[in-house]
Amino acid sequence: MKFKSPQENYESSKKAVGYICREDAKQEDYDKMGFRSGLEVHQQLAVDRKLFCHCPTGIYQKPNEYDAEFLRHMRPTLSELGTYDGAALMEYKTKKQITYRISTQTACTYEMDEAAPFAINPQALQYALRIALLYKFNIANETHIIRKQILDGSFPTGFRRTAILGIDGEIKLENKKIKLTQINIEEDACREISDIKHSRIFSTDRLGTPMIEIVTSPDMKSPQETMDVCNHIRFMNRSTEEVKTGIGSGRQDINVSCTGGSRIEIKGVAHTKWIPNLTHNECFRQWALLAIKNILNQRTNKEKWEINSVKLNPCDFNFNYAPLCEAIERKEKIHAVNLPHFKGILSHFTQPNKTFYDEYTHRLKVIACLERPNIITSEDIKNKIDTQILEKIKNQLQAQENDAQLIFWAPDADVEIALETIKERSLMAFDGVPSETRKACPDGTTIFERIQPGVDRMYPDTDTSPIPVDNKLIEKLSQDLPDEIHLRYKELKKHKVPTDCYPYIFTHNYIPIIRNISNELNYDFKTISIFFGHKIKHLHGQYKNIPFDIQRIYDLFAFLKNKKLDIGIAYCMLKQMFIHPKMDFCSILNTLNFKEIKKQEIIDRISFIQKKFKPTRSETSDKDKINSIMGQLRNMGVGNINLSELSEHITI
Repeated sequence: MKFKSPQENYESSKKAVGYICREDAKQEDYDKMGFRSGLEVHQQLAVDRKLFCHCPTGIYQKPNEYDAEFLRHMRPTLSELGTYDGAALMEYKTKKQITYRISTQTACTYEMDEAAPFAINPQALQYALRIALLYKFNIANETHIIRKQILDGSFPTGFRRTAILGIDGEIKLENKKIKLTQINIEEDACREISDIKHSRIFSTDRLGTPMIEIVTSPDMKSPQETMDVCNHIRFMNRSTEEVKTGIGSGRQDINVSCTGGSRIEIKGVAHTKWIPNLTHNECFRQWALLAIKNILNQRTNKEKWEINSVKLNPCDFNFNYAPLCEAIERKEKIHAVNLPHFKGILSHFTQPNKTFYDEYTHRLKVIACLERPNIITSEDIKNKIDTQILEKIKNQLQAQENDAQLIFWAPDADVEIALETIKERSLMAFDGVPSETRKACPDGTTIFERIQPGVDRMYPDTDTSPIPVDNKLIEKLSQDLPDEIHLRYKELKKHKVPTDCYPYIFTHNYIPIIRNISNELNYDFKTISIFFGHKIKHLHGQYKNIPFDIQRIYDLFAFLKNKKLDIGIAYCMLKQMFIHPKMDFCSILNTLNFKEIKKQEIIDRISFIQKKFKPTRSETSDKDKINSIMGQLRNMGVGNINLSELSEHITI
């Protein structure tokens, strides 16, 4: 076959797959591919101590702030059905040495897996149950703690304690309902500090923090809808004021598939605004892998397909690629691998600025622990190897015209796993989309993280007893639940509040205080909503590190009402409230040099200013004259008279 350059092959395969930018994609494009998505939304609960011990939550140490370290080597165990979980076996292959850094301030013998769990935190359980009721889940009458095997090192025990609290909930969007399959209460994981080669380091400060997990059905049919549902759930959680907010307190896993593809889990997405690009690109990645599957199966038979490899002697080649030269200096082994019938596959488009050979390099990083960059291929977009050297390697491999080649370097102990990983991923290409967990990148693409875990990793916890859920408790928790987010959307829409105010208001759960100011102090709902959605948001961005009591906003408007001052002074006062959080309102007015002046006195000055008006340009419009007069009266008018009302008194 005639082969184009890697760059040309990338572009032509991208076109053949039909990739389009998310901004240009329409619903019919996603319907054509069979886009489906579901969510697992995690949110920490606003409690002071951890789920199964009495250590405090919300205290985070820097990487070098710890009192002791301990080591773990994870090994998989048989499930009750006598099988091993695939993800656990993969982690075992990595031969990772797990180091945990602990501080006596945030961890105890429970975190170290040296003591049995305490009774479950009752406040955390009640918070989780109340949130479950908000989503109309059917609550289980008995809570059973189960163990979920996790061998990536994020839990020193090798498992996470979790419990299903309810099933079959729902949320309402404007035009459809989204089914929720279950809500769980569980422990948060350790925070990863570093992951280099065969060494992984964690901090245990976050470990054990109570959190909820809300799982949806795969009901979302577009990337935008997936983000909207995720925001809806986050806003609902925050409306209870029983969850933590801020960086690290919430994250979500996104499940994505297309027709003919597999369920791919994108793990630990920290920002909801990443969701549209991530899900869009993942759907097209699967679409591209299905195209690769068709190409390979037309070329050859998987059952007869086999790689061959040779160990290269560095002295026989004049390599000039820096990472490879550095590996040679470290005495690492250099191996070349021939992939029969893979010509044009390695440079085939998979994601924006990523090709199929990226599928190898990230698996080699995770499974064989080869730090990137770890391979050169015969189809690199940017040439990393001289053509003559590549031809010499092809001869050693006895490669055919339609083959492709990989060159990797590794310590001797990792070579076997690396070869096994390359072969395994190559064979997967014949079947299409391997089921796996992937890590989100800020640019909207994903990289391999681990094999998709199965049901074999779940088993009952032998250290805890079932927890009865009393009906009287459920009745008590059902009282005074916040209204659903779709009703709040309707309320803002009814009052014609600008839509760019919605996210900030919902994120910070400001609807209740906006209602109070509007209803109790008789201010216009739309005006107050815009004040929160624009003015407060702007100042929050400027003074983000200054603690601020939002309830003072109610006091501010009550003060203005009592003093019969116009709302126009509120923003000027608000800025001073951020700068001086404890200053009283009268002192703030003094800081602003504000003077109370009667409305009529300000209006009477209009005619005097008009008489003195002298245009500075030959062509001066009536609007220019009004703006000039308003400019001279503004400082006097702010707080004393509504400026729109004042402008109506100006006649030209």
